[in-house]
Amino acid sequence: MSEADFRYLNRPVPRTEDYRLLTGHGRYLDDIEIPGALHVCFVRSPHAHARIVSIDASAALAMPGVVTVVTGRDLAQWTRPLRVAPPIEGLMPVEIETMPVEIVRFQGDPVACVVAADRYIAEDAAEQVLVEFDALAAVTDMWQALEADAVQIDPMVPGNLVSHQTFTHGDPAGVEATAYRIVEASFGQQRQTHVPIETRGCAAVWDLGRKHLTFHIGTQVPHPLRTQLAARLALDESQVTVISQDVGGSFGQKIALYREELTVAALARHLGRPVRWREDRLENLTAAANSREDFCRTRAAVDQHGTLLSLTLEMREDFGAYCFFPANYLARVVAMILSGPYRLDHYAFDVKIVLSHKCGNAPMRAPMSITSWVMEGTIDAIARELEIGPVEVRRRNLIAPQELPYRTPTGETLADITPTETFEAVLRAVDYAAFRTRQRDARARGRYLGLGLCNVVEPTTYGSRFYKAAGIPGSGHEASWIRIEPSGIVNASVGLGPSGQGYESAMANAVAEGLGVEPSKVRIHMGHTDIAPYGMGSRGARSGTAGGGALFLCAQDARRKVLAIASTRLGVPAEALRLADGRIEQREGDAWHGTALTLTDIARQAYMDPTSLPPGLSPGLEFHLTYDPPPMTYSNSAHACEVELDVATGALHIARYVIAEDCGTLLNPTVVEGQQHGAIAMGLSGALFEEVIYDETGQNTTGSLAEYLIATATELPEIEIIPMHTPSRSTAAGIKGMAEGGVMGALGALTNALNDALAPFGVVVERHPLTPMFVRDLLRESL
Repeated sequence: MSEADFRYLNRPVPRTEDYRLLTGHGRYLDDIEIPGALHVCFVRSPHAHARIVSIDASAALAMPGVVTVVTGRDLAQWTRPLRVAPPIEGLMPVEIETMPVEIVRFQGDPVACVVAADRYIAEDAAEQVLVEFDALAAVTDMWQALEADAVQIDPMVPGNLVSHQTFTHGDPAGVEATAYRIVEASFGQQRQTHVPIETRGCAAVWDLGRKHLTFHIGTQVPHPLRTQLAARLALDESQVTVISQDVGGSFGQKIALYREELTVAALARHLGRPVRWREDRLENLTAAANSREDFCRTRAAVDQHGTLLSLTLEMREDFGAYCFFPANYLARVVAMILSGPYRLDHYAFDVKIVLSHKCGNAPMRAPMSITSWVMEGTIDAIARELEIGPVEVRRRNLIAPQELPYRTPTGETLADITPTETFEAVLRAVDYAAFRTRQRDARARGRYLGLGLCNVVEPTTYGSRFYKAAGIPGSGHEASWIRIEPSGIVNASVGLGPSGQGYESAMANAVAEGLGVEPSKVRIHMGHTDIAPYGMGSRGARSGTAGGGALFLCAQDARRKVLAIASTRLGVPAEALRLADGRIEQREGDAWHGTALTLTDIARQAYMDPTSLPPGLSPGLEFHLTYDPPPMTYSNSAHACEVELDVATGALHIARYVIAEDCGTLLNPTVVEGQQHGAIAMGLSGALFEEVIYDETGQNTTGSLAEYLIATATELPEIEIIPMHTPSRSTAAGIKGMAEGGVMGALGALTNALNDALAPFGVVVERHPLTPMFVRDLLRESL
């Protein structure tokens, strides 16, 4: 099927799920009524590092409505610890208790759990639990963590270095020795957190008669979470059902099985009563999960024309106190894809991941977000050093269309991307030459404009072979099923975990296209482990390629059987038939004509008259398919950001933002556009404002949205989108996937724009966030 043949893909339609979400008929966790449910509240450590001397819960237990108070010692008997120990060279194994028994490792670490008749009683009782701590010295940053006399965070991780990996391709050192110039650049990204509208929460119901746990939770990965929950409770997976209906945002925070959630499940089983928990915003900002906080330094060897000859990356990342994921994973992706759309033969990296007394890390939308800023910032540094235009340096180093497919130094294959085309389109859109004229004129009048460019190559698919090659445990396949009912209505499911991305609309289009029915006739079922097939869930930008691809291919299987049945009934070869909008059509010459048969007729025959089916065909119309996409699929984009800097205050105004993007066949352009806007907004917000700040004692000073700032509509620009989509030749329906490249591009384009505006002052921004205070301090240093 070619792109020109698509009836539903690449065509924008409204999101069908929005009606219930916007009219208050969604089913978020707090909308689920569970009669008799108890509520829990966690007692958390006020110290970043301390020994638990004693816990006195007597006053709390004496309060009316309090059922029990449990500690880490209780949970150690009811649950198994989490061990993260994949066989990866340079990665230290770690083990995590359900709740600390002896030592707390960050401010907010849970030390006790109060169970009461309602949330208000539980919170009041939690204040009556007396915990005696022996405060210990804390490690508050990644550099301190690596000092020889640094306090040990995890006894299993000597020197606090949880992961150290190096790589060399070619001879970077030899190239440097003969290069025209060595250009160095540094990049520091601050610690951030996810801030979903709906904070973490869960509800557990234990059926004593069936010995079965029903677990309601907002999660991106229903099946992997079920697997881990069952294992840590010493249950079979058949004894656990995970249900995740509507989810108010995740951004990577709702992938792991967190200790609070395991505690709730264990309590429901132990008490034989339903138990539920909802964290407040303070808990979410201080104890859910952090992300980002990384530092990169590059050394680029270049010739006199700015040609990139070799590149060396030094990367450090602060992973916090606990590793709910393999600590190498997030930084490893940065190092693997750093070169992006640029030609590079000689490359080396040294990546160290350290622990500290801070909240543990989780992936955050675009966990490799710093990648494009590092690469594009290095390109700009080359341009500054050699006094060559940034556009010229990019054009000189971009992989040309005729060089594709291109194998990167780390072994990744770039194919079916269009970086030259998107870059040139953005330059035309912003009229680059005219901007430089405007910029010169504005500077003469004391106004400082800047234009930042950023080319992005976004990894999207993460197939199983990618994980294998990267030394990361996990699968990248996805599973789907489709059942055409006797009435002709289509039910379908896929193992994704939706959290607001518009999957119901997008995935219905994939089924409709592959089968030949209207999307309105397709109902998508997700987030229920007893209904959906076992899939890997939603993480990264894999859902369109892996999930949409699985449903599209499964629908094609269904179509083939439908047409085989129709062929027998009509006495016409199946090749001369098609299913379009639920009706069987026959080709006569170059034209298609309707027949009297519909999908409903075929479905009724398949179920109600199976003896009339063609030989070899089984009754019914039920289909199941698993799909393991290519190791990696890439989409690409080019970003341009125009800013104006107020040098008196350091304030930055974003005047214009343009993106040209190629993300292959679109399941639903309406959904894609929403993802583009959301990703860019998240990137700009992170670069401008967001920062989790710990003081020198390890106290989190950003525990509310008054201190942890996020961008609002008034700070964000209108986003101009130039669609330049071309299909992938290696995936189902040509889907490439997208959703994280906007974050990557926004970081680079905005920062490069600010540096362009700062050029007359001879200063360069090397870290985020780009607050007015920080920028003003830089300007003061230059005067």
